[in-house]
Amino acid sequence: MNKTTQTVITSQTTGDQFVRIDHASGLTIYVCEMEGFSTTEALFATKYGSINTQFKTIHDEDYCIVPEGIAHFLEHKLFENEDCDVFSLYAKTGANANAFTSFDKTAYLFSCSDHYKESLEILLSFVQNPYFTPESVAKEQGIIGQEIRMTNDDPGWRVFFNTLRGLYHNHPVKIDIAGTQESIAQITDKLLYRCYHTFYNLHNMVLSISGNCKVSEVLEIADRLLKPCDDQELEMVFPEEPMTIVSPETIDYAPVGAPVFHLGLKCRPKSGYENLKAEMEAYIAMQILTNASSPLYQSLMEEGLINNTFTSEIFNGDGYFCIIFDGESNDTHTVRARILDAIRKAQETGLDAELFDEIRKSTYGTMVQEMNYVSTVANLMMNAHLNRVSPFDTIEILSRMTLEDVNRFLREEIDPELSTLSVVMSPVQEQEKGENGYAQ
Repeated sequence: MNKTTQTVITSQTTGDQFVRIDHASGLTIYVCEMEGFSTTEALFATKYGSINTQFKTIHDEDYCIVPEGIAHFLEHKLFENEDCDVFSLYAKTGANANAFTSFDKTAYLFSCSDHYKESLEILLSFVQNPYFTPESVAKEQGIIGQEIRMTNDDPGWRVFFNTLRGLYHNHPVKIDIAGTQESIAQITDKLLYRCYHTFYNLHNMVLSISGNCKVSEVLEIADRLLKPCDDQELEMVFPEEPMTIVSPETIDYAPVGAPVFHLGLKCRPKSGYENLKAEMEAYIAMQILTNASSPLYQSLMEEGLINNTFTSEIFNGDGYFCIIFDGESNDTHTVRARILDAIRKAQETGLDAELFDEIRKSTYGTMVQEMNYVSTVANLMMNAHLNRVSPFDTIEILSRMTLEDVNRFLREEIDPELSTLSVVMSPVQEQEKGENGYAQ
């Protein structure tokens, strides 16, 4: 039988500490005791999201393909057990509970000011005790079907997924997290149990807890409630994705006050530490180019081409990595051209050294400050484990980052030709464009 071991993880830069517990059950647990804090937050998460539609374990001869949206569907159903609704149990401890499914993970969480041990017992108990029936699945299909219809009517949701569909040919990241009406209709209680026993194996999960908590108390509850299991040697596979885009432009229509746009640039995907390093380099590069003090942002604002909704983000995970600029504009073609021109110029001449120092130090300071937030710490430990990096790697990478690192990423990893523009506008706005309107 495996033994439970503990390791103290310390940041060489800030001195902050976490405790990592490799539990005998197979689960990895992270605990951050934050002295002087009155609140506690815990997340019990599995590396299972909407993109994980093809998988195989040591017991399978071939890869299993399941309907899109099943990870999200499973998250909804796990809150119901044979006896009662889980939220009614949390109501007795006074904890605020929630859950979410993203592209690459599902997490169940609570935050509280008192009785964290009782809430932790609820969390570990219900996540390990699934209860699905054909009747409850049929009921949930109606509920999630309505949710899908509502998100399909959301302009922000549509412009985002149209961007992904313009960038990715085959990768399931282009599929809505909740799936489609057709895909969720294929979900059965048997399929839910199969996915549950595959992905909710403790070797594929992590428990992260921070704030007003004690390692010894967390360990006592874990020893009592965790159900030991064998590692199934889970393998996940994604369709081969070419380094080309699907379409340079997508126009959609919805009742919006001003046209909303996303400009996406497709980059080569990475994994583990290299993915995190590239993410941070891309983030700093984009902040230098587009933050409120940058020449590009200032000129676009002065000319009325954008407003204060304009932002950029790095969107990356298993098998995908892209940079997305988004905002509102009545002339998205000009905005696209100006952003891509600014990237090309920076690739040739390099980024501004003064802005690099300013933004790197500001970002570092923000990250250090956020280590004083219970929720941020709990999420940091969870995400780091699921992404196969150390919780302090982000701060360490940023502390050592040089301008040449960022310039190299800009030159070698970004190709302005691998970009797509997604716009959602009202039919009236399209009409007003007249002969200078958008190509479809």
